[in-house]
Amino acid sequence: MRTSSHPASPPLKVAASRQPPAMADTDSPPAVRLLADTLLEAARLNASDLHIEPMEHGWRMRLRVDGVLHEIARPPAHLRDAFITRVKVLARMDIAERRVPQDGRLRLPVAAGRIEDYRVNSLPTLFGEKLVLRRLDALPANLSLDSLGLAPAQRDIVDRSINAPHGLVLVTGPTGSGKTMSLYCFLQLLNAESRNLCSVEDPAEIQLAGINQVSVREKAGLTFAVALRAFLRQDPDVIMVGEIRDEETADVAVKAAQTGHLVLSTLHTNDAPAAIARLIDIGVEPYNLAAALRLVTAQRLVRRLCIACRQPSMETPASLRAAGVPDADTTQWHPYVPRGCEACHGIGFRGRVGIHQVMPVSDAMRELIVARAGTHEIARQAHAEQVRTLREAALARAFDGTTSLAEALSATEVA
Repeated sequence: MRTSSHPASPPLKVAASRQPPAMADTDSPPAVRLLADTLLEAARLNASDLHIEPMEHGWRMRLRVDGVLHEIARPPAHLRDAFITRVKVLARMDIAERRVPQDGRLRLPVAAGRIEDYRVNSLPTLFGEKLVLRRLDALPANLSLDSLGLAPAQRDIVDRSINAPHGLVLVTGPTGSGKTMSLYCFLQLLNAESRNLCSVEDPAEIQLAGINQVSVREKAGLTFAVALRAFLRQDPDVIMVGEIRDEETADVAVKAAQTGHLVLSTLHTNDAPAAIARLIDIGVEPYNLAAALRLVTAQRLVRRLCIACRQPSMETPASLRAAGVPDADTTQWHPYVPRGCEACHGIGFRGRVGIHQVMPVSDAMRELIVARAGTHEIARQAHAEQVRTLREAALARAFDGTTSLAEALSATEVA
């Protein structure tokens, strides 16, 4: 999850590296070599985004590593315009247009035998164009329900739900919480010769072999709802909708789930119970939603502590109780905290893992949905059915040493 509540991080220094001939060599202009160095460092640190930001005096570059931005040592001011022009040329963007935002894409080798794709967006600011390069990673080879961070009981519920013949499965959470990766995991598990799988996304960033993927093009009239209606004439078994944004999309998705199709989608809500109220607010009829909805999950991403350098912290029982730790555990548990070492580039964390709230829709919940029950009533019923909250899932990850207590609390902070 992208959040501003993390403490300031030390600058990252771009390591000296050898660029592949396709990108740069010793005779290349300095801006070309700087781009090659920076993209190689982004790949080495597994950064998700590269920010190129003009300032009144000079410019800076930052890498988002495990959801947190880290500044790279500031490059020479005179290279700024050449660097931005280089990126825009490679991304097939109009280098003469600096007054409106632009989007582009580029594909470059960053190391021997390693080619990466990037989505590029430019934005005019007071001091020049800001660029953001999003790394478009391929799906991890080990992508599975276990790799998503689901607890064993949660994994079993999700597995049963996505293998059901029909129904609506929703994954909720804020931007950057890993929702799309979860849906891709579900699609990969369902991908078989005997099934027809279709997905509509905005845009489709990762190609999935064997799945019919469509990218939304609203200017051309190809919206989520239009694509969904077309899918229903394509004899689908499984439909994935990148996001439910409006009443029309929600209505078609719910009706598709009622007529013999498994529909997977995402929604922007804070937790699983809030998703039900959100869909009703959008305009979905409660009796249709109760009939179609099979499972709602909510998720966040927390940073994994570096195993090589994490160290125990002597928290007081009072502070642990204030964080929500059960009284029985406050005297015998000491959470780990980050320290920083060479293995984690001085950050103290390496990688991220999901925390999940998995809420199957029971008969009792269906009755509440039909009665237009509020979020608090749905949450009370979920608690009665032993559905773990996001905060409880995060504390469990802190308890087993996967993440720090501060990270768990930050990721599940209620606004």
